[in-house]
Amino acid sequence: MQAIINKNDRRARFWIILVSVIIFAAVVLLDSKVLKIPYPFSFDVHQFALANAIINSLVSLCLIIALVAIKQKNINLHKNVVLLAIILSVLFLVSYICHHLWAGDTKYGGAGVIKLVYYFILITHIILAAVILPFILFTAYRGLTGESDRHRKIAKYTWPLWFYVSVTGVVVYLMISPYYS
Repeated sequence: MQAIINKNDRRARFWIILVSVIIFAAVVLLDSKVLKIPYPFSFDVHQFALANAIINSLVSLCLIIALVAIKQKNINLHKNVVLLAIILSVLFLVSYICHHLWAGDTKYGGAGVIKLVYYFILITHIILAAVILPFILFTAYRGLTGESDRHRKIAKYTWPLWFYVSVTGVVVYLMISPYYS
C-alpha cells in the first residue's frame, strides 16, 4: 500500500500517547463526578446511550466490512471503511461523554446468573475500551504510512479487541437500558 502520510514515528508516538491519555483521563474524570454541568437539552438524556449503541453497531459493521475487504485484497475499501470506523468512534466518544456527563449512574436491575453475565461483559468491555485506543491509532498510523507488514502484525490484535469492544458496547446498552430512569 502506498503511504498517505509521512512516517515520523517519534511524533506519531507522542500524539498517539497524548491523545490516548487525555481521552482516558476525561472518561475517568466523568466517572469521578467532579464535573457538574447542568443538562441543557429538553430531550431524554438516555437518547445519548441509544446513539452510542447505534454508533457502536455501525463501527462493528465497518470492522466486518474492512476485514472482508482486506481478505479480498480490496485495500481502498478497507482503508476507507476503517477510517469511517475511526470517525464513528470519535462521534461515539462525544456521545458517550455527553451521556455520562449528564445521566449519572444507572444500577443494573437483573439478578442471578444474568447479573454475573452482565458484569463480566461490562468489566471486560471497560478494560478493553481503556486499552484499545492507542492500538487503534498505531494500527491506523502503520497503515497510513504504508508499513503493510507492521500494520498487519498489530492489526491481528487490534481488530478482534476493537470488534469485541464495539459489540459488547451494544450488548451492555441492551442489558442496562430497561433500568434507565
